[in-house]
Amino acid sequence: MEHYTQSPQREIQLFVPGRLCLFGEHSDWAGKYVSQNPDILEGQAIVTGINLGIYATAKANDDFYIKSVNQKGESVEFHCGIDAETLRENALKDNFFSYCCGVAAYMVENYHVGGISIEVKKVTLPMKKGLSSSAAICVLIARAFSKLYQLHLSVQGEMRAAYYGERLTQSRCGRLDQACAFGEQPIIMKFSDEEISIKKLKVGKTMHWVFADLCASKDTRKILSHLNRAYPFAQNEMYQNVQDALGKDNYEIIARASQAIEEGDAEALGHIMTEAQRLFDTKIAPACPEELTSPVLHSVLNDPQIQPYIWGAKGVGSQGDGSVQLLAKDKACQQALVDYLNSERKMEAFPFELQAGGKIRKAIIPIAGFGTRMYPQTHFTKKAFLPVIDENEVVKPVLMCIIEELDAAGIEDIILIIGENEIEDYKKLFEYKLDESYLKKLPKNVRDYYHWIYGIGGKITYVVQKEQKGFGHAIYQAHELVKDDPVLLLLGDFIYKSKIAFSCTTQTINAYNKSGGDKAVVSIKPVPLEQVSDYAVLTGTFDSERPYLMDVSDIVEKPSTEFAREHLGICGEEGEKLYFATFGQYILTKDVFDYLGLQIEENEQREDTAEIDLTGALRHMTDRHKLTAVDIAGESYDVGIPARYYDTFVSYRRPLRTSKTMQDKEPRP
Repeated sequence: MEHYTQSPQREIQLFVPGRLCLFGEHSDWAGKYVSQNPDILEGQAIVTGINLGIYATAKANDDFYIKSVNQKGESVEFHCGIDAETLRENALKDNFFSYCCGVAAYMVENYHVGGISIEVKKVTLPMKKGLSSSAAICVLIARAFSKLYQLHLSVQGEMRAAYYGERLTQSRCGRLDQACAFGEQPIIMKFSDEEISIKKLKVGKTMHWVFADLCASKDTRKILSHLNRAYPFAQNEMYQNVQDALGKDNYEIIARASQAIEEGDAEALGHIMTEAQRLFDTKIAPACPEELTSPVLHSVLNDPQIQPYIWGAKGVGSQGDGSVQLLAKDKACQQALVDYLNSERKMEAFPFELQAGGKIRKAIIPIAGFGTRMYPQTHFTKKAFLPVIDENEVVKPVLMCIIEELDAAGIEDIILIIGENEIEDYKKLFEYKLDESYLKKLPKNVRDYYHWIYGIGGKITYVVQKEQKGFGHAIYQAHELVKDDPVLLLLGDFIYKSKIAFSCTTQTINAYNKSGGDKAVVSIKPVPLEQVSDYAVLTGTFDSERPYLMDVSDIVEKPSTEFAREHLGICGEEGEKLYFATFGQYILTKDVFDYLGLQIEENEQREDTAEIDLTGALRHMTDRHKLTAVDIAGESYDVGIPARYYDTFVSYRRPLRTSKTMQDKEPRP
């Protein structure tokens, strides 16, 4: 077996949430019968990750080692060789670590990876409660291998590895379980035979959910056994009702529910939940009355004490007396529900939210500058191509570090703002094919990286900046491609490392969603007072519930120390003054582009040669209370100034040491 010649040395942090099926339970396995009966429709389900999950660290090891906590909260660990046969044997033992061994076996057999050591630091996800804790650990194992060995698996690639790894155990998991790989992103999953397609949903307005374990009992295997009798051909009216409910009726429910989610209409969505439960009780439950009469579930659904707090409610997963999900009218109602279910009904209830905003699909990297501070090297090598060495001892251009960050955050379209006559240089990086004989001489991990570079080229669009009239002018060149969508902006002369499970870019994207999905976002970092004149400095008020988010009241480009001391300082926990500067990552909304366009138009009319800057546009957003800042748990590395580039070249390859304080903090979902 061919293993990687270079073993990664870094330690990475991971977070994978649980998942909840909002609508379309059972349709994943029902859709597998499409190939046997053409009258059966493909399955469809709406699934979302939640803010409960598994937090872990991972690093390379000679063997397979994992340490975790069991359902009793006791520390448990497992260790074996990294060969597939041993892992397969352990996967079939049906113990606490069998899922982990199954996924590890799949990764070894299909990707020839080396060993790994994983330590689960915290589990906030309740086990065996219908939230796919088993799928979450499977995705976590697949993601750990992918990140450590630079496999660059897509989210669906991680899902596939997690699914087939779990199938190597005695479990017979459904295909929607691994949706937790998408994080807290609601998605529509479509199932046809063994094929799965994904559509991401944007949440129009934040919605407040409650999930509760009914603390009763159900037999999932009996439910599945009875419902499977309706397939592939219905032998009577009862089984035809099952097929209709999981087919054409489910199609109509999914269409209306997805529309309500994207429009942010919680009241309408609640009514659809109640209707979906009524459909289940009428058409599906009769096929397994012993389990699906569900007296405990229905006692909650019909409890008059909860009705004032909810828009609607329904069962979860395979249904029965397992779990219930309730859509609360607002945050106060959500808390009241949790308190009532926990204290009065003696159930285990957990709050979670579908955050407004949704997926950021596009990103801009402006790299058209001359790189004058790095001249004469930039006469021969573009600043974006300057080399750095990562933690795995791979030498790569700065630009690839930035694009890795975007790819890991799920960005689908990357817009490079470049100078005139530069397009061929960049195409050579992403489209040049190495000779096969030369390619075979490269180490396996470097070959895989080459294929990833070649594949990422399909995401890139080039925009030529013919005139250099300021940073804001450069960004505006992409406005026709961005249209009205929010877009991520990363500077071309900074690279990043996170101190927590989420990358710096993902933290910035999450801040956009947490702030409601309608505000521009600036990433920030604390800086000493004596350095404020090197940055744009922001001030405002931090959120009491999410103390890493700031409602920005002002932003000033390179202020004097005197001005900053008087106007821009923010009081810390001990009364000290703190100063926050831009970190180099932004989410720009349509309002920002509209302002930049207006400034460019006014300058042209006045024949003004003043540069168009981004800070002015962001300050305009503060006047409208439309700017959020996020204090990033990470480090940025400058490659645009000689002395700082030297520091970057020396320090970037070292693992980022996380302080004890940061380790104790729960990563920000």
